[in-house]
Amino acid sequence: MNNKDAYIEQLENTIKKLQLQVDNLTEMILILRKEKFGSSSEKTPKDDIEGQLHLFNEAEAYSDSPDPEPITKEVKGYTRTHTKTKRVEIIKDLPVREILCEIPIEDQYCIQCGNNLKPIGKETVREELEYIPAKLRIVRYVRMAYECPKCKHTDKPYIEKAPTPTSLMNHSLASPSSVANVMYQKYVNSMPLYRQEKDWENLGIALKRSTMANWIIRCSQDYFYPVIQYLRKKLLERDIIHCDETPIQVLKEDGKKPQTKSYMWLYRSGNDGKAPIILYDYRPTRNGDNPVEYLKGFRGYLHTDGYGGYNKLEVIRCGCWAHLRRKFIEAIPGKKAKNAPPTNAEIGRDYCNKLFLIEESLKELSPEVRYTKRLELERPVLDAFWCWLENLTVLNGSALGKAVTYAKNQKPYMENYLLDGRCSISNNTAENSIRPFCIGRKNWLFSDTPKGAEASAAVYSIVETAKANGLNVYTYLEYLLLYMPDTDYHNHPEDLKFLMPWSEAVQAECGK
Repeated sequence: MNNKDAYIEQLENTIKKLQLQVDNLTEMILILRKEKFGSSSEKTPKDDIEGQLHLFNEAEAYSDSPDPEPITKEVKGYTRTHTKTKRVEIIKDLPVREILCEIPIEDQYCIQCGNNLKPIGKETVREELEYIPAKLRIVRYVRMAYECPKCKHTDKPYIEKAPTPTSLMNHSLASPSSVANVMYQKYVNSMPLYRQEKDWENLGIALKRSTMANWIIRCSQDYFYPVIQYLRKKLLERDIIHCDETPIQVLKEDGKKPQTKSYMWLYRSGNDGKAPIILYDYRPTRNGDNPVEYLKGFRGYLHTDGYGGYNKLEVIRCGCWAHLRRKFIEAIPGKKAKNAPPTNAEIGRDYCNKLFLIEESLKELSPEVRYTKRLELERPVLDAFWCWLENLTVLNGSALGKAVTYAKNQKPYMENYLLDGRCSISNNTAENSIRPFCIGRKNWLFSDTPKGAEASAAVYSIVETAKANGLNVYTYLEYLLLYMPDTDYHNHPEDLKFLMPWSEAVQAECGK
């Protein structure tokens, strides 16, 4: 090869590299535009599914199952139904104030003959929903004192005072109902304290946000932490745990700038048929040592996303097919020619869709039957997917290339859900549980101190666990704040079991 040919080859290679770079940058721009202006839904349009069943012929070749295709059964001819709630069902449990509309006495006469009118019946004209604003009042505990009239005149007079409930916070106006309301508004309704301050002012009391923040932190430390430690102990006894994490900004943290990220970790029970437990844990970093410490002693199945920090745990990690599906969806081009063959990104997405549709058809089965049916129906699809993936050629650095790399790196964990019928195909359970925190974070934006972030983790743990167990959240918060001050959990930690959201007493008192 002479110098001219070598120079031409060098130019051709340069052009290929530049073209690859242009393609990757163009794809990146399209993805950013889609994220900013496009739909965030990950649902697959029906038109994209019909006609693409041939993608799974390889999987069907390995399966002798007579069961119908879930993708056809679930999608073809599917009709969305809208449930309508009758007004009678909405208002059936509300108290009624009846307003009787009568003719004035002086007008109760017949305009034809002048005789007095007599009532013959009444009818309901309409019903309206009346809003009764909250009212404040002071609850004053007055203690009676008693003496023995006989011992009164002796050297040892006997005086006894009546017992009183333990104060929630000494020398404070805080009560179980007022603190529960502050917590409910912030952690359920996502209302920041500065907005609550205005509401309290409208009710007639100047309650500062600093006071409310102190209420949350003190009550979390004194009364919620013991409950959460008990819940954590019960969680570690389970066989399946879902885990996720999300950033949180803490302004006043030693050794860190206010702009740096801290993290809120979430741990929750899985689909094991027992009462759900949802716990939040604040940590300054995303280091994998955090879940190692929190889940110390746990040896079951751990559902996570693809974050490498979870590899430090000595557990059976189950990967998330929803995350993998999302990678392929992000790689689907924004526009393509009509009737064009499916792109590789769409093929990868459709493999994931196939698995999810099979899972949907198995959700009502027992774990034992689900385990068997998964091996029968999903194993062929998985084998076909990995075979297709190995023979796929992609551009390095492209969105599709990242999806393929992610899939190959996560392959050791992606099939572990087949080991137990109670395991899930995705980590959506954890993502759904952490979403209320993310919504709240958009409103109150940050925590001022680590103590505030820890208190937020505690209250969110109580709130979300209460929701998952079918409790009225405000009632349960008030219930804990009412009974915890007089619970001797230091000497009798077993008494905490009566305050758990699944206990009969709590269900009877705080159930919806």
